[in-house]
Amino acid sequence: MAVTACVALMACVACGPENSKEDSDARPSQSSASTRAGEPSVTPSASARTEEPSATPTGDQPAPRTKEGAIKRYEQYLHALGHEDIDTVCEVAGPAAKKAQDQGLGPCKSTYATVFQMISPAQKKALRTATVDPQRVVVRTPDKMEMPVAAVRSSATFSESDLGNYTLEYLKTDWYITD
Repeated sequence: MAVTACVALMACVACGPENSKEDSDARPSQSSASTRAGEPSVTPSASARTEEPSATPTGDQPAPRTKEGAIKRYEQYLHALGHEDIDTVCEVAGPAAKKAQDQGLGPCKSTYATVFQMISPAQKKALRTATVDPQRVVVRTPDKMEMPVAAVRSSATFSESDLGNYTLEYLKTDWYITD
């Protein structure tokens, strides 16, 4: 699959609370959490905002520090990948992106612009409504959850080489992809 070539990028690249100066002006998108049937098949540019929700919890309330909270955040990331919502993707995967950038990869926005081009239209469509099977999520500690690709439920099948496995950690007030 086309996504295979970008797995390392997706697993390592993002921007968020520890983002670089280049990505410091990134703002989460502002819109509703529902996905719509009959969405146009037009692929937005990497800088386009979508109807996907902001990756930041609403209000000043911290996100739930629970398995369910981690799952909700990861689903938000998956939906953002499908919608090419660069702001949300870079927000959720911030710490992993910082590590990747420190190792020589480019900033989140430019790297994910490439990643978006490598995801097939069918995969993008599937990611927009993907869910996570809670029974397949591995709780390492109350602040660290493993999201294996086998936990992703969607209309497309993803393998480790397509999507990869992710670690989410609770940092300050929300869940972030750290590995």
